[in-house]
Amino acid sequence: MSSYVPSYRIIGDWAARNGHEVVLVVTTPPQPGRYGTGGTPFVEALADEVSVLTTGKLRTTAAATVEALQPDLVVSAAFPRLLPAEVLRIPTYGALNLHPSRLPEGRGPNPARVIYEGSDTVDVTVHRTDAEFDTGAVMSRRQAPLPTELSAATLFQSWVDLLSDALDEAGAKVFAGEPGLIQPDDGASYAGVFTAAEAELDLTEPTATIVRKVAALNLIAPRATATVQGEQVLVSGATALALPGTAAPGTVLAKHPDGWDVRTGDGAVRITRG
Repeated sequence: MSSYVPSYRIIGDWAARNGHEVVLVVTTPPQPGRYGTGGTPFVEALADEVSVLTTGKLRTTAAATVEALQPDLVVSAAFPRLLPAEVLRIPTYGALNLHPSRLPEGRGPNPARVIYEGSDTVDVTVHRTDAEFDTGAVMSRRQAPLPTELSAATLFQSWVDLLSDALDEAGAKVFAGEPGLIQPDDGASYAGVFTAAEAELDLTEPTATIVRKVAALNLIAPRATATVQGEQVLVSGATALALPGTAAPGTVLAKHPDGWDVRTGDGAVRITRG
């Protein structure tokens, strides 16, 4: 169950290296802004390697198709819909979901929020799928420091590497019949989608904060914005700079063909125009 090709690849690669067969991929009709688009682009990307069903009718169309196949396991990653009981009751070993935060922290559709709000680690969880989003028993967790050269690309790759490793452990456990660890309610938080106000960078903040926010905001596609010399611009990247000086935070230090060097609250940053 997926609507974003890079997330599906984690599952497909796991299946291949562990001797499993992906018998069907269920995706959603187009949903711009959520894990890629789903729908036709997703189907076309996978058409030569696996059967794909596109439907928004999970309780009827999806459930009937999945039941006909009698799979051992359902695995979801970057799937924007709650899996209904009609689907969850079918697979012999239940269902797993891949979630890029340390659950119960960061439940919800936007786990990049945990990074945006200040985490200095990258965390992932593979858990059993339950009746509510991101609440099922934990089968595996992984953690790593934020990438040294932090960007949307390096953050996403860190998620991929950690989830791949975690899925190996979780898959082995689920087929061995292990129930997993029940998630506590203490420490639970909800990671909602970013608002337009949250996407607007404050260039007077510390450099590390700006770099971290740009990486989190741009994880799927550029959405970070900033106001530079009175113009609001789309920011595709941010890199820390070692530039001495005493200019006020927010001051443009230099302009380049693709962006600007800006004084921050504690240093300087180069922001790239999207």
